[in-house]
Amino acid sequence: MAYLFPAEYAAFGLSTETVDAWVTAASAMIDAHCRRASLLSATYTERLPVRHDHTVVLSYGPITSVTSIRARYAQSTGHGDGFVPFEEFIANAFSLPGSWVDLDPATIAIDRNEILLSGSLLQMRFREAEITYVAGEESVPDPVKVACAQIVRNAQTTPGLNVRSTRMDTLQTEYFSDALLDTQVRALLRPYVAERLA
Repeated sequence: MAYLFPAEYAAFGLSTETVDAWVTAASAMIDAHCRRASLLSATYTERLPVRHDHTVVLSYGPITSVTSIRARYAQSTGHGDGFVPFEEFIANAFSLPGSWVDLDPATIAIDRNEILLSGSLLQMRFREAEITYVAGEESVPDPVKVACAQIVRNAQTTPGLNVRSTRMDTLQTEYFSDALLDTQVRALLRPYVAERLA
């Protein structure tokens, strides 16, 4: 999907005669850089470890809704001296460690791309969670549109002709930029890059 419509080209500094293929290619580069299929809303399913503070950091954000959660209980840790706490003793008696349970998505707290799991049975820790959620933007944010237009401008200058200065006596040539995704574009896209490779 293109992140700029032809009616928006002039507003973001592109010629109204810009070929749509440039914008489509720039949009694909943005998706690849952000490690996503799209920056717009999509459904994802991930199986991730649960941290000691009962949180799970999801790859994609912002999270708009969580549709299902399953979590696996952690194995009993014991204390090394043969003492097993009462709650772990009961959990082991019912074969809870290592088993999966469904959690109610309404009982979790969401913060951009991090969720806090609610307390478990007997306050046992979860080892991992499988979460299905919807994440992404409802509409294309302006920083992404600016980045898309900048990539198109960088591509249109053609790297071979992107010469800032040249000196024949020292055989020195200086270019404006060494990549289509320059530092300005990367800074604009930083909030949209996925946390990890999925």
